[in-house]
Parts: sequence; C-alpha cells; structure tokens
Amino acid sequence: MISSPSDRRRHHLVSAAVALLLLTGCSPPADTNTGASAAPTTRPAATQSTTVSPPTGSSSPAVTPPGSSAPAPGTVAPTQPAILPASAPISFSIPSTGAESELLSTGLRDNGSLEVPPDGPGAPASWYNQSPTPGERGPAVLLGHVNATDGGPGIFADLRSLTIGDTIEVLREDGSTATFTFDRGEQYPKNEFPTQTVYGNTAGSELRLITCDGYDPDTGEFDDNYVVYATLIP
Repeated sequence: MISSPSDRRRHHLVSAAVALLLLTGCSPPADTNTGASAAPTTRPAATQSTTVSPPTGSSSPAVTPPGSSAPAPGTVAPTQPAILPASAPISFSIPSTGAESELLSTGLRDNGSLEVPPDGPGAPASWYNQSPTPGERGPAVLLGHVNATDGGPGIFADLRSLTIGDTIEVLREDGSTATFTFDRGEQYPKNEFPTQTVYGNTAGSELRLITCDGYDPDTGEFDDNYVVYATLIP
C-alpha cells in the first residue's frame, strides 16, 4: 500500500542509523574467488562530505537561510525549479544502460531499518515511499541491488557507467513521465554515510539511486554505498 503525500512528509524523518543500513542485504558474488558482479572496489577521490546527520527531507521548499534577506518590494523573486504534482512511481528506465524495471513500494521494517527490494535474479528496484514521489520537490529515493543472489548483475549494476547528460525516466501513476538528468555519482562508506546530503531538502525535484558498493572479498560484505544524484528536466 502506498502512503499518502502527507504520510510521507510526516514520516520522512528517518534516523541517521537507518540511513547507514541502506542495502546491507546486498548479496556477495556467487564466486568470491573471481569477484564476478561485485561492485567496483576503486574509491573516488575523498572529496565527499562525511557529516552524518538526521535527514530532514520533505517536499517543502527550504526556508530562507539565516543572514539572507527577503526580496525588496517591487523586485521579482527567483523562479523555483520546475516540479510535478504528487504521483506514485510505476517503473523506471535508464536508456544509456538499458536498465529498466517496475518499481516496488518499500518503507521501513518494524525495527526501523530500511526495507530493501528482493535480491534474486531479475529483481526490480524500489521506491522508498517515505521520500517524495519522483517529480515532487525534494529528493525521491530509488533502491536497487548491484548484483543478484546467483552472482549475476543486479538492476543497478551499471550505475557507475552513467555520465553527464544521461537520463533516468520514471513513469508515474498519473501517466506522466518524470525525466531526470545525471549530475554525479558518489561512493560513501556505510559508516560515514552523509545522511543530510542524500536525504535533505532540495529547492527543486531531484532523484537519488542507491546501491551497494565496495565489495570486500575477505569478508564477503559490501562496505560502501554508491549514490547517483540526478535533477528533474523541466
């Protein structure tokens, strides 16, 4: 069952501990000697923020920052980035990689951890239903696995191949398609996940795609998350 927009906004305050549990259910490759379908282990330059703070995401515009002033009388306020009305997502596709699937609706488990999509062969991605719907103001969150339980590729196996200009298309229940353009991808250690950066309020409509990364063959675990940032095309 999909929550109403008011429910999503009311419950979007997820603890930092929850964010750190993102996609911990990713399966190790079937053949740990070859590392087949494991996430890339090369880390990008350490330029990412490592601040962890509780997310404050909602689809409301950010308030005026302290120290800034309101527009003077007679002046035109800056135009807000384009957004779409609330409508739950049905499916997504990435034309440049050929990835596409229906989108499950997932939320939080009883213990407060994030519910993740299944990780079997051909498993779809999911929309985190306590985030805005794709196209609303704020960061909509899609979750998917980098590999499957049989060692094959997961739905988000090729996120690292995305480049500037690539698009991500999300079909919505109202029949519209929200199209986002790739901005950047970042790899974060799970124990230093920048919750506010990923989940925090945004002026316009944005999209986050999150998967596991940093496979360690010695432990059979993924130590990191990889996050794609994308912005709605007006």
